[in-house]
Amino acid sequence: MDIARLHETATALVADGKGLLAADESTGSIRKRFDAVGVESTETSRRDYRHMLVGTPGIGAHVSGVILYDETIRQAAPDGTPLVRLIEDAGMIPGIKVDTGAKPLAPEPDGGETVTEGLDGLRDRFKEYAALGARFAKWRAVYSIGDGRPSARSIHVNAHALARYAALAQENGLVPIVEPEVLMDGGHDIAACFSATEAVQHAVFEDLRIQGVRPEGMLLKPNMVISGKDAADQADPDTVAERTLACFRRTVPAAVPGIVFLSGGQDDEQATINLDAINRRARLEGAPWPLSFSYGRALQQAALKTWAGDNANAGAARAAFLDRAKANQQAALGQLVA
Repeated sequence: MDIARLHETATALVADGKGLLAADESTGSIRKRFDAVGVESTETSRRDYRHMLVGTPGIGAHVSGVILYDETIRQAAPDGTPLVRLIEDAGMIPGIKVDTGAKPLAPEPDGGETVTEGLDGLRDRFKEYAALGARFAKWRAVYSIGDGRPSARSIHVNAHALARYAALAQENGLVPIVEPEVLMDGGHDIAACFSATEAVQHAVFEDLRIQGVRPEGMLLKPNMVISGKDAADQADPDTVAERTLACFRRTVPAAVPGIVFLSGGQDDEQATINLDAINRRARLEGAPWPLSFSYGRALQQAALKTWAGDNANAGAARAAFLDRAKANQQAALGQLVA
């Protein structure tokens, strides 16, 4: 394990307020997003859409890396240039999603909890992805709140899977992005999110330690500590910032080079405003890590609606995407301009 190289890559991914574009939706997930704007999901339409995003002129000034899906990391632009090379030429770092999705947690598959799968054959897949140009990877675990959830069993099995994935990633020279997402679905208050997030992250970092994962060669991709989507009382950005930082100070080692938040169902503006509030408070308090973004929908939604399957709209869609990337970079620096 070349920990110096891993640390260099991890640090580069959160440098200068830059963050990640999560363009790693599975075929099923991107089909739902395409359906919402009336676009047929085909291999070509998926390629054209992602090529439109990563080929945006100037995007490398605001986005440090792109998380790709298995299909996408193998694709080329219409002129034959591999998408990975376009990403690198723009000054960004290619990465890859490696989990195979959250499945019902046995023995009660209707209990609403899941465990993420994909460890089988992962060592060999890492070797292939590294050869294709990936320098970091991502694995997502999902936890829900309510009716005794997340259970100790759910927390344990997902922490173990995340740690085994991360150990394999570092063994193969890829920076693991560890994503334990406590969902914002439900009517719970911010205190319930704090409690669940704290328990999840304590377990994740304990298992990472047990599996020999070096914290200086990884990134954390967590949820913000936020009110449930259906909660009557929605915490304001200052409260989200205070609770998020208080939780992470209890759970995240200072050796971790950075934290890249997921948007987790927040709309474009909410995800950016909350990120800005977190960074403004982090600078006052002297937080030990850069706090940036790893957004999918919150970066892409305006661009997707503008593109709408017509490559003639690519210029306007790229402009919308670039605007969102600039705003989130400002937020990652605590300098969001209204």
